[in-house]
Amino acid sequence: MIIFNRIVIPGRAARGLIYLGVLLCAVYQLPPLLAASGSHNGFDVSRSLVPADKIQSGGPPRDGIPALNAPKMLKSADAIYLRPSDRILGVSVNGESRAYPIRLLNWHEVVNDTVGGKSIVVTYCPLCGTGMVFDASVDDAQLEFGVSGLLYNSDMLLYDRQTESLWSQIMARAVSGPAKGKTLSLVPASYTSWANWVAAHPDGSVLDIDTGYGRDYSRDPYAGYDLTPSLYFAVSSRDNRRHPKEPVVGLVLNGRAKVWPLRELAKVNGGELSDSLNGTELQIEYALTDQTVLIKDTTGHTLPSVPAYWFAWLAFYPDTLVYEAPN
Repeated sequence: MIIFNRIVIPGRAARGLIYLGVLLCAVYQLPPLLAASGSHNGFDVSRSLVPADKIQSGGPPRDGIPALNAPKMLKSADAIYLRPSDRILGVSVNGESRAYPIRLLNWHEVVNDTVGGKSIVVTYCPLCGTGMVFDASVDDAQLEFGVSGLLYNSDMLLYDRQTESLWSQIMARAVSGPAKGKTLSLVPASYTSWANWVAAHPDGSVLDIDTGYGRDYSRDPYAGYDLTPSLYFAVSSRDNRRHPKEPVVGLVLNGRAKVWPLRELAKVNGGELSDSLNGTELQIEYALTDQTVLIKDTTGHTLPSVPAYWFAWLAFYPDTLVYEAPN
């Protein structure tokens, strides 16, 4: 039995698509028949780069979870709706800093925005705990993204409105449609507390809670999900060395992946450690009180790492290297 948003679901039923479809209909105010219509929400996955039978409906239809486009922003000092401990994804581009609270991303998952003159897409998958920010330009074309309502390996599939291609968030790659095989460039982002972010970027801005949608942003629709080992959707690879939802930070360099579990970083004193990946020397900076991890190269440049749940990273990178603190 698990408890999801104070709803008790017995046994394996919590993992079923019927349950999740009903739940998401209630959360996002969708008509049940609409949420269930079409196994792939109108997308052609017949020649996808991933097995088509592994692409699953998450419950809502295409755009049933509404992306935010050119959203309203507040000055950080005016964001009285945020608590110091609230989690955010923060980006700084060309001297401009913006924060995107997870309490809003839980309900929208995709934000199309422009920061420092760069078009970006901010993405968050609540099922995988993955927060990733991408350059929205591909081959000199600026794309706008929406939520497809589909999942692969329990992770969200975005789609771009220009070509209707499906993009895997964690893979940062189009898996079907005209853009199939193309990749998105990650923009370095900080997954941290609001207090930590605003202290470092007092003159920045933050996503306005007035999004134009009638959502109860004070409520977490995934409350308790991070505590249970249960997954709602099947994944291609499992590793039981750690709790499935244990928080980790991953990095991919030239095709090689490595992950740093926060529990391992907690065993090392000092807030910094040296490591390497695929011949690149790295400096890992971490502040466990804020659950913040930054990975930099030897020049001090921040690399685009990915916060995730353990199971999600392993589903896509089963051969990943795993950092373990020295005894």
